[in-house]
Amino acid sequence: MSVGHTLAAFDQIVAGSRSVLEAVPDDQMNWRPHDRSWTLGELATHLANLPNWTMATLSVSEFDINPEGGGPPLMQPIRSSAELVAALDQSAAAARGAIESCSEDELAAPWTMLVAGEPRFTLPKGVVVRTFIMDHMIHHRAQLGVYLRMLDLPVPQLFGPTADFPDM
Repeated sequence: MSVGHTLAAFDQIVAGSRSVLEAVPDDQMNWRPHDRSWTLGELATHLANLPNWTMATLSVSEFDINPEGGGPPLMQPIRSSAELVAALDQSAAAARGAIESCSEDELAAPWTMLVAGEPRFTLPKGVVVRTFIMDHMIHHRAQLGVYLRMLDLPVPQLFGPTADFPDM
């Protein structure tokens, strides 16, 4: 995928993610659908910060998601929808800048994900940005949509009319 196509897809995914984060109710951040599930605030915080992975993907050739000694501490959940949107805007702006500054050759360069030092996969960096970051964002914003539905809250329109917005 070219830099231009990557940016177009990224912008569309960020816009949809933003609308889902705007719908997250501040007073339900500790709600979780199941004991093994993240809270609404934890899941929304993860989505807002996923674009930050772009810089690590584009700046190195491999990344260990479970390095010896452990990875970084989990992020504290963000406590309001407005803060979630601000975090997404900040992480998306940095990620967009990183993508814009890439050459086609850099997007084609290999990137390897390691788990505890063991290679799990190697793909071109552009494919990693599309799958490991953008598709990952789509996955979690869909999970947030299910959380919203379970809370009997309107689910934002992402690709066309929804049960909550049938005429859009």
